[in-house]
Amino acid sequence: MRLFKILRRLAAAFALLLLACTFALWVRPPDLLRVGANYSAKIVCSNVFLAARDPDEVLRTDVQAPGVGLLRLMRVSVDRERRVVRAGLLGFIGDGLAIERPGNGCTVLPDGKLDVARRVRLGSAAGDRTPAIVAAGSADGAADWPIGNAVATDAALDRLLADDALAGPGIRAIVVVHHGRIVAERYAAGFSAATPLLGWSMTKSVVAGLVGVLVKEGRLALDQSAGWPAVSGAGRERIRIADLLAMSSGLRFNEAYGAVSDITRMLYLEPDMAGFARAQPLAHPAGEFWSYSSGTANILSRIVQDAAGRLGAEYPAEKLFRPLGMTSATMETDEYGTLVGSSYMYATARDWARYGQFLLQEGVWRGQELLPRGYVGMMASPVAASQGQYGHGLVWLWGSDSAVPGQNPDLAFGIPPDTFWMEGHDGQSTAIIRSRQLVIVRLGLTPFRDGYSPQPLMKAILEATR
Repeated sequence: MRLFKILRRLAAAFALLLLACTFALWVRPPDLLRVGANYSAKIVCSNVFLAARDPDEVLRTDVQAPGVGLLRLMRVSVDRERRVVRAGLLGFIGDGLAIERPGNGCTVLPDGKLDVARRVRLGSAAGDRTPAIVAAGSADGAADWPIGNAVATDAALDRLLADDALAGPGIRAIVVVHHGRIVAERYAAGFSAATPLLGWSMTKSVVAGLVGVLVKEGRLALDQSAGWPAVSGAGRERIRIADLLAMSSGLRFNEAYGAVSDITRMLYLEPDMAGFARAQPLAHPAGEFWSYSSGTANILSRIVQDAAGRLGAEYPAEKLFRPLGMTSATMETDEYGTLVGSSYMYATARDWARYGQFLLQEGVWRGQELLPRGYVGMMASPVAASQGQYGHGLVWLWGSDSAVPGQNPDLAFGIPPDTFWMEGHDGQSTAIIRSRQLVIVRLGLTPFRDGYSPQPLMKAILEATR
């Protein structure tokens, strides 16, 4: 009897301790919990309001399935009328909050200021996303891609894409473009040619295109200062736009995922992402050291918007997406209204392919020169400090990390050396193979631990299209 009383008291004490810990986490959640909650809210929000997916399915497959223990305990609630998503550990710890702003996708609100976020001016055309191209006489998709959405694929190539080993785990979409026409495509169950998909860091290469459009318009110059004041820049005043495009700003930035680092703090705890990145100290002289940094792309996004004037965050839609017919494309913003050019562009696989084809065509679309002559060549020219793996315009020159430093892994697969890549987190890639007139888009949810590499798929496609 006495033992029973002791055990009961211990159980009561444990319950009180657990309740106290839970209360403490609710009142002041640690940053790691806040990162997880805001990430969960953001991913669900974008996929519900941009891609029209079921929130429970998104939580299960996109947030929880990749295997991060913390995220498995996240719960979300969606208020469709107010366009708000909340998330938290067990549903109430972490204060995860995201809002959909019509025409501009979803935004994380780390400070919880819903009313302020609704009042942010995003540009004169905010909310107006009328499809840009009514092509060759038809708005119903009857016109051939890339003007419309009619495609005639090759059965042999479609069978090749059906090989799960080549497509990789978590595949959601593959589109193959040869000589300007879609010749093969594949979509996973629940996804289609009409589903906008997240490109993650492939978005950076689109930012480089936006810089090029502004250079063409005479609003920016690659050699101009990136805007730090000469007096108090602490060396940062020497950073040029060209240095940012080459990931050679010299600014300190920790790109490691999986904990509270600069990248996760910027994306999920900072309402002003560009401001956070600009505030980082200089670790190396500008232009002399290569270091991959998502903060760099968001600094460029702010520069793009400032140069765009009245259009603001609508500049990508008006000056790039509409001319290319990328009617599904949305580049989302942070709470302050700055485009998240590091990470957050959604578009269908066919629209990602349109952008890849635009780069293949040296920035010319339907006879209109949107980028300066030679600009794409500059983008794909190697940054010496990167040991040749990265280009001067936010593109990769190799398809994946090399096991041997300084050695291009693509060469072992017969991938031509004039290939360059747009690459993103969790297995997103677009290969632009200039000498073979090929653009190959592969989108999915494929964590790095799965060990997937797109090069075998590229090799098979190259052999099949000789």
